[in-house]
This record gives sequence, structure tokens and C-alpha cells, in this order.
Amino acid sequence: MLVGYVAEMKVRQIWFSPPRVESTRKPDDHDRKEKGDLVVTYRGAPFRIEVKSIQTNSIRRSENGATARFQCDASDRRVIQLPGGRKVNTTCLKVDEFDVVAVNLFALLDRWEFAFARNRDLPRSTYKRYPASVRKQLLASLVPITWPLAAPFRAEPFRLFDEILNERPRRGGSATS
Repeated sequence: MLVGYVAEMKVRQIWFSPPRVESTRKPDDHDRKEKGDLVVTYRGAPFRIEVKSIQTNSIRRSENGATARFQCDASDRRVIQLPGGRKVNTTCLKVDEFDVVAVNLFALLDRWEFAFARNRDLPRSTYKRYPASVRKQLLASLVPITWPLAAPFRAEPFRLFDEILNERPRRGGSATS
């Protein structure tokens, strides 16, 4: 848990401080209605960032680099409503519940670097007790990542933000992708 808070502080210092962004705020960790560890204002628009850390015991090194996994779920079970009205009791995060994940790579690289990916590009849940219609609306709880980075991960977040901005409606756009 402590590493998670340090990672939030470090990603804010490295990537999400003025002048790179207009503002950054941290939503209340206990607010189940507003998901995301940070809300960043970039080019006048809000982006919700979920900060995650690689699981040290998942790291596998090879001559070509490394593979690892990070846990991409909520800290506790909650009831969420999916598009279409279905309610599910889960720890999984919803597709489009935040905009971008920032994955802390310190355990892998021994330095503060992050990998960024859009929520919509992350793998979906494969939990067999959920019907396929539900699985496609929930993110996988363990997500693989490689070093060097491979799609959908990138070493910087701003091109992702620009892509999201270009896809959002010009007026009344939401903070989700």
C-alpha cells in the first residue's frame, strides 16, 4: 500500500505537475463514485488516472527484457452498474471507469519510470463465473506488461491524452474515453 502512495506522488512529480498540466487533484480514496487516483487537467480537459504497481513476484527476466503483471482492480468488492443496467458485485474495474493507467515500473527497473495505457486498450476479465456480456465490460484483474514496452503501453501519457481529446465530443465531453 505504501508503494502505491509513493508511486502516486512520483507520477505526479514526474509527469503531472505544471507546466505539463494545468492542475492535478487526488479524489478521496473512499469515494466509490469517482474512480481514479489522480484527476489531471490537460488542455482544459479532465483525465482520470489510475496508478498501479508491478507485482514484484511476477517479474520474469530474459535476454530480451522482462515480463511482469500488475493488479488492475479495486481495493475492495463493490456493486457496480454496467451499461444496460446490470449490477455486478466485483473487485474488477469497469471499462471506461478511468481514462489512463500509469504503471509504476520501479520494481522492474530500479528507478521511477511509468508505462501508460488507455483504459479501453487493457485486457478484459476472463472470470468464468461472469457471462461473456459482463466480462467484456470489466477489466482483467491481472494485466501483463513487458520491458521494453509493447502496445498498448507507452512511455509517456500526453499522446494518449491528445488521442482521447480528439475522440471526445467538442462540447460537453466527459472525463472518460
